[in-house]
Amino acid sequence: MRKVNFYIAIFFLLLGFVSQAQTKIEGVVLPDTYMAGKDKLVLNGGGVREKFWMDMYVAGLYLTSKSKDAAGIVAANTSMVIKMNIVSSLITSERMTEAVEEGFIKSTGNNTTPFKAKIEQFQKAFSEPIKVGDVFDIVYTAETISIYKNNTLKTAIPGLDFKKAVFGIWLGTEPADSDLKKRMLGELD
Repeated sequence: MRKVNFYIAIFFLLLGFVSQAQTKIEGVVLPDTYMAGKDKLVLNGGGVREKFWMDMYVAGLYLTSKSKDAAGIVAANTSMVIKMNIVSSLITSERMTEAVEEGFIKSTGNNTTPFKAKIEQFQKAFSEPIKVGDVFDIVYTAETISIYKNNTLKTAIPGLDFKKAVFGIWLGTEPADSDLKKRMLGELD
């Protein structure tokens, strides 16, 4: 009997560790850590991108260490990731391309000209049909933005300046969704 109780205790202890290793947002599970190259990142925060009161995607921000400093995160030359889990069939490649275009306009203060070719390359990563359940990882390591769709590399674009424009879409002064920005920064529960 003592042996059985020991195994039951170990089971619940392990179950506790497993449940702490992920965060669930609107039914989407985000792991609490992310390996970006050789860097182990932690989930800084996450939330839902809403548009017209409908959930579009769940996004999580991963950093080398937790931070609430949006400007510092955007400017930092350290590994970081935005993980986007598509939860709406309303998101199409065309709508994502338009949203990205609008995001870059706001992120750069309407100065997209220096990034024209890189923005087009970034948008092509979303050109294939998008469906509910697709996951996009926007990974910054070694001064390169890499975009993965369902763990398949779609493109890699070099440049810290471009990284600042990309992360500014979600964390800049005119973010795509101000509540999502706050949640990614860990400011809202």
